[in-house]
Amino acid sequence: MALPQQLKAIQHHLRTGQEHEQRDPVVAYYCRLYSMQTGMKLDSKSPECRKFLVKLMDQLETMKKELGDNESITQEIVGHAHIENYALKMFLYADNEDRSGRFNKNMIKSFYTASLLIDVLSVFGELSEENIQHRKYARWKATHIHNCLKNGETPQPGPIGMDGEAYDDMIGTDDGSSAQAPSSPFQPRSSFHTPDQGPGNTAAPNSNNIQISPGAHAPANTPAEIPFSTGDVRLTPEDFTRAQKYCKYAGSALQYEDVTTAIQNLQKALKLLSTGKE
Repeated sequence: MALPQQLKAIQHHLRTGQEHEQRDPVVAYYCRLYSMQTGMKLDSKSPECRKFLVKLMDQLETMKKELGDNESITQEIVGHAHIENYALKMFLYADNEDRSGRFNKNMIKSFYTASLLIDVLSVFGELSEENIQHRKYARWKATHIHNCLKNGETPQPGPIGMDGEAYDDMIGTDDGSSAQAPSSPFQPRSSFHTPDQGPGNTAAPNSNNIQISPGAHAPANTPAEIPFSTGDVRLTPEDFTRAQKYCKYAGSALQYEDVTTAIQNLQKALKLLSTGKE
């Protein structure tokens, strides 16, 4: 069924869902859930949009039944960790390729897909400032590198200050969005450091085959409701969530053999759990 013109803003999120239907059904499910929720806000009254959205709802219901025993579907905190970790892996891959000067369509798509998956995180609630910055940077980088390659220019690796560029024409979006470069160069490494590797040091992974390691998700029995004390410290559900994120970031850093960032994030988690403060 063709996507109505009024819903063009969700076309790439739907496409990302379609691309992951076999590879990672959880990513596909949440891409479609985001698309449905966003589509309802865009136009839920015109006949063509209602028909499209009802079909999408039916598809989601079917997927939910098929994935009924998957904790990433049944528990929001696990689902959030799954999508965020997947987006982070794509971001880290693209950022590493960028900093190493290996510019290609695959890394452009990885940057852009990472930004789309950060959009998808909004189904779980308000985006963190960190995720907003990563989305902004990823879209800007995807646009800049695409435009440079299209014009026969060599992109400058890593963060640089630039004017904002619209990415509508880059991948065919029709939602009128634009990618704005950070006013001061945003440094992804401040949170997610990836080592500078020369072209001969590592084989570039295919972003279409990124696998989420089993231990990357928040455990199913994570305390999420009842605060309890550690010594004199009372920890809230939000504290546990932040500590889980630091541990997850540490795990991602280790996949890139970045011991320094892994230690920093583990220390943050330990401090938070020990003192209740970051």
